[in-house]
Amino acid sequence: MTGPIQVLVVDFDRPTFSGEVLAEFTRLREAGIVRLVDLLVVSRTEEGAFETLPLPEGVEADFGDLAARILGQTDNAREPMAQTGETGELATQPDEVDAASTWSLTDAIPTGHTAAVALIEHTWAASLSEAIERAGGTFLDETWLAREDRELLETLIAERTT
Repeated sequence: MTGPIQVLVVDFDRPTFSGEVLAEFTRLREAGIVRLVDLLVVSRTEEGAFETLPLPEGVEADFGDLAARILGQTDNAREPMAQTGETGELATQPDEVDAASTWSLTDAIPTGHTAAVALIEHTWAASLSEAIERAGGTFLDETWLAREDRELLETLIAERTT
């Protein structure tokens, strides 16, 4: 992998996987923009535990393993937590997640919710990342603007053009 990897967490009130999102990932991969590295669908119980759910039809059978191992690391030597079977609980409870981590699924997914967690490689940015590193730059942080911030940005841009 050469492009930056994004963790995208999408909350689903009532999941209806029609294949439309996977088709868009295919289109974006073929255009050289992004590549879906892994996908995990989880439900967070009211007690805070995570349960893996079956993947939508059309998703590669081995998807979910990488995301579960990377995003669900325990605090002992950063060992990856296990994913039990096709559906089941992730082996680590939320309070056992590494305190040194700056981001975790427990912060992103509220109790009682279902979410899709995607690891997405931004293939378009590989040459930019390499140029930054050759210039001596180091990535400090990456984030996306929240919906409210995007709306504010759009308002500010519109004000500039009027």
